Amino acid sequence: MDSYAQNRHRLLTSSRPLPDFEVVGTQGPWLHLQGGTRIFDGSSGLLCTNTGQSSPRVRDRIEEQFDRFTFGGAAVVQPRIQMELMERLCRAVGRPDDSVALTTCGTLGVEVAVQLARTITRARDRKTRGDILTSTLSYHGMSALTLGLAGNHTRRPRAQDALGLGPAFPAPYPPAHGAVHPDRACDASCANKLAHEIDRRGPENVAAVLIEPINGTTGGAFVPPDGYLRRVSEVCRERNVLVIHDEVLTGMWRTGTALASHHWEGCEPDLVILSKGLGAGYTSVGAVLVAPEAARWLRHEAADPLPAMGTMAAHPLMAAACLGVLDELEQMDLTALTARGERLSHAMASLTEINTVHDVRGRGFLYGVEVGAGQLWPVMKAAQERGVFFYPFTGAGEPTSEGFVVAPPLSSTDEDSEFLATVLRGALTDVS
Repeated sequence: MDSYAQNRHRLLTSSRPLPDFEVVGTQGPWLHLQGGTRIFDGSSGLLCTNTGQSSPRVRDRIEEQFDRFTFGGAAVVQPRIQMELMERLCRAVGRPDDSVALTTCGTLGVEVAVQLARTITRARDRKTRGDILTSTLSYHGMSALTLGLAGNHTRRPRAQDALGLGPAFPAPYPPAHGAVHPDRACDASCANKLAHEIDRRGPENVAAVLIEPINGTTGGAFVPPDGYLRRVSEVCRERNVLVIHDEVLTGMWRTGTALASHHWEGCEPDLVILSKGLGAGYTSVGAVLVAPEAARWLRHEAADPLPAMGTMAAHPLMAAACLGVLDELEQMDLTALTARGERLSHAMASLTEINTVHDVRGRGFLYGVEVGAGQLWPVMKAAQERGVFFYPFTGAGEPTSEGFVVAPPLSSTDEDSEFLATVLRGALTDVS
């Protein structure tokens, strides 16, 4: 037995029965395996490699910064490259005047956003508490705080370990809210449950609502009903409660627009959290964007000190890699990107004709394919044997649903997407 096989169990990582590829090279959305075969990455790694792998633009950015200096805290070394990233990122996502906090990952981005929201509402509104409200089908990271806050039933800590925290309102999707009104689909009025919860606690005790504009891997790419996010914003504005959009997974064109919230009008958040698509698998990063009207309170005399972002936050090599990712995104034809997303959407929708498939939902380059009980792993295996890898999502409802995420890199060609769709249809048909 070689040392890899002998010591593999010592690396504490996912215990799911996922494939264990030995990758010897990459090209865009393709992984080249030992033995000369290749496999298409149908889920962008862990929903992060938006621009594909092995980008010369990213490499050049990192090398350029490497030759200057490889570390320097922003309090000691002028943060010019970090400020360049801030400016370009804010323009890219249509929030040009935002302030930005850079962190080392999405989980820390959520934690920093929570701290900033509490600071803002205490300075602005003299709030006595800083409650953060989340939904029953939410996921916001892997720290003790974020796991306690969110509604992911698989990863939620034991009740005695949840820090007294938990989700506060039902998500507007059938597995979480359908039993409340079995005679109709969820709609914008489902946000009234949020209003009720804020009023029950007292608006003076609630700092912010933390919500995914489009559901990620908890449930599998559920899309909120039209008008829902707008109503959430209205409810919160009426009560001086901030809105935080967790776009760790959905941001940076994953759903076909720069931010998932851009699919609807009137739902602009006070804070946005980005991560996966910004680092694109080249670096770990989190970014919290804060709207100007909220950010000015962070410098108010009544404000608490800014939260500590961490030793490696705003790392110059991290900023360089992210600038390379933005270089890649800016080189893409966004009109063509939108068209490719629409073609992928049509291909995904056609899968509902197959009796293995219970539902398909999503936008742009993010879809959840829900299959019958016991069929998830056979479908994924059949797809892998045909040359495409997918990532399973955490099921929702009772009994728990099963399914996988389809989320190819944005750099995929039409031929790549056609290959993916053909493989997926074949795998689903065989298992059915």
